[in-house]
Parts: sequence; structure tokens; C-alpha cells
Amino acid sequence: MPAGSELIRRMAAGDRAAFTAFYDAYAPLAFGLLRRMLRDPDEAAEVLQEVFWELWRAAGEYDAGRGSPEAWVTIRTRSRGIDRLRSVRRREEMFVVAEGVTAAAEAPDVPGAAVEDRDAVRGILRELPADQRRVIELAYLKGMTQTEIAAHLDVPLGTVKTRVRLGMERLRDLVGARS
Repeated sequence: MPAGSELIRRMAAGDRAAFTAFYDAYAPLAFGLLRRMLRDPDEAAEVLQEVFWELWRAAGEYDAGRGSPEAWVTIRTRSRGIDRLRSVRRREEMFVVAEGVTAAAEAPDVPGAAVEDRDAVRGILRELPADQRRVIELAYLKGMTQTEIAAHLDVPLGTVKTRVRLGMERLRDLVGARS
């Protein structure tokens, strides 16, 4: 199978077969992230469709120098997931909801990626300092913004930004060392 960057280049030229291959390769990554963020599989599937439609339209804007295809998919997915979480929160605030009931109720964890991949990610995350790991988990697995993380952890926003940056740099080094 062609590399992700090659598939994106072909997608930018309108190659639907490349889009199909790209979707097959990266949808499990995106869906797993959305499931953890949104908890509702139907909501996650809907956002997944929006994400890949956006990726198809933006394929010509992809810059391999700014990050890998995995990072491109993850960033777009996380952004759309946060948008959906905010939308759900606004809806909940507008309507009276029975106590203890939310639109993003707890659901059993459904893996979006292979078990080995999930275990590898958990192993890499365990290698981060606890404060960096915590902010990355809150941002990427819970869909919280940096401002929300700062309020949740009762630390300055600048501290959260620094921890995220350092944690992401460390993750990049760890993943690169394992590749």
C-alpha cells in the first residue's frame, strides 16, 4: 500500500481510490480517538464522516514538512471532536436534563485501533513524566481545551501549554526511537 503522504497527494488530484485506501488506513485511528472523546458510537461515526470529508477537501493543503499523515488526521479529528463536545455541552445547558444524565454518558470502551497499537500507546504514555502525561490525556483522550485543563488542574494556562509542548516533544522522540 502506498504511504500516507502519497495517498494524500493522489487525493488532492481527485483520486477516489486513494481516498478509499487512506480511509481504510486511518479511520480506525480517528474513530478510536472520537470514541474516547465522545463516548457515543453513533456520534463518533457521524463526526468521523465529517472529518474524512474535510480531509478529502483539504488534501491539497497538506504539508508533509509540518507533520505526518497520522498527525494530520489526529489533529483534524481532535478539533472536530472538541467542536462536537462543545456543541453537546451547549445543548445540555439549553435544556433541562435529569440529574446524572448527559448526552455523552459513559459507554464501554470499544477499541478503534488494534490492541497492540493501543498497548503501545499506553506504554509510551507511561514513559512521560506524570504532569505531562496528565495534560496530554486530558487534551487528547478527554477532549478538553488547554484552558479547561488549567481550570480542572488548578494550574496556570502557561504551565499547561508548556507541559503539552514538552510532552508532545517527548512523545515524538519516543515514537521515533521505536520506529
